[in-house]
Amino acid sequence: MLPADLRKTPEGYFTTRWGLPEYTDWIDESMSWKQTCSIGDWSFLWERRFKGPDALKLFSDTSVNSFAKFDMMQSKHVTHTTEAGKVIAEGILTRFGEDEYKLFGRGTFWVDYVRRNGSYDVTSHAEDGFNFQVAGPTALEVLEKASGSSLRDIKFMRSGEIEIAGCKMLALRQGMSGEIGFELQGPIANAPEVYDAIIAAGQEFGIRKLGGRAAFINHLEACFPTIVTDYLPAVFDPEMAPYLEEFRAAMPAFASTFNVAGSFEADDVSAWYRSPVELGWGRNIKFDHDFIGRAALEEEVANPRRLMRTLVWNGDDVADVHASLFRKDEVPYHFMEMPRDQRGFMYADRVLAGGKDVGVATSRGYSYYFREMLSLCVIDVEHAEPGTEVVVLWGNPGERQKQIRATVAPAPYKTDNRRLDIAKA
Repeated sequence: MLPADLRKTPEGYFTTRWGLPEYTDWIDESMSWKQTCSIGDWSFLWERRFKGPDALKLFSDTSVNSFAKFDMMQSKHVTHTTEAGKVIAEGILTRFGEDEYKLFGRGTFWVDYVRRNGSYDVTSHAEDGFNFQVAGPTALEVLEKASGSSLRDIKFMRSGEIEIAGCKMLALRQGMSGEIGFELQGPIANAPEVYDAIIAAGQEFGIRKLGGRAAFINHLEACFPTIVTDYLPAVFDPEMAPYLEEFRAAMPAFASTFNVAGSFEADDVSAWYRSPVELGWGRNIKFDHDFIGRAALEEEVANPRRLMRTLVWNGDDVADVHASLFRKDEVPYHFMEMPRDQRGFMYADRVLAGGKDVGVATSRGYSYYFREMLSLCVIDVEHAEPGTEVVVLWGNPGERQKQIRATVAPAPYKTDNRRLDIAKA
């Protein structure tokens, strides 16, 4: 059954881990990674180093990804699933040596849990470094000025070593904004000097600090589904109880709090779980190795039931939701935070076609770049064709609800520029 406390407002979720909610304003900041560049501080991400002769086997056993080819200084977006093929966590794994790897993200705890409860000749320890993401059309120029060196030979999902403000660090070419971008990883003690040096170098290139209000609009536009925003980790099933107990005991409150909102309802929490196929990561699933969840995913890859798409919400219907706040003779619709909700809920809304449920919308947010209200949507295959008209039911159960017209669109919605050739830029 669905835990009764999941619809409670989480306390203390919005912390300073992204810095201020705004630095200039959220509209200006949300345009930066499309027009100039932005810098975001993701140093709160967990990172753990794994070392030993069984390290690659550990990741192979716990990830849907193939490791048949994994070069030194290469990174992979790895996904970890349950036996049912539902996502527990995901993150970025980098190979530093023959038997040495570093994992970023919530998956660090799951992989280490498997290590501790298995027979792997692997050691691991947590690390604490800075992680600055610099992305946008002028990101390359900013970092080359700050470092005094060229980054143009760094290939996508590869790292190179650079130095800024006397600090040596890795520059991973990634781009979570859907634009050319680099993740800078170095010792936390040097974080303030490095950050200030990048800001100084970026002044002539229009750099903007990325505040909490705009931080996830890039994930929406570029389709990067996010844990506890687009899906709940598949950790509430009885067989996962020992792991969940350890996870909650070890993690800070904001990381171990799971909350839902929106019109979507179900009797079992598993309805908020997602598979890699549903989240758009099916291309990363490789069956050249055994891993937790392989059998379930083999069946789903062969016969997918739901896919990831973007929904474009009807502007007039959205405007009516806001206008209801000014009508004194009626109960207003549930408020739509702009550009998106900041309270840490997984907002999940019913998506209908012909009066029947065909999907679930998440990550609802306003894109000033497109001047549209967008959401991600896990939707039935037969309704996934771009251009299909659907309806999103807005409003929590028991409240006044609004049917908002929406159109199915591709995901990502914004052109993916991450892999542009920077060698000749």
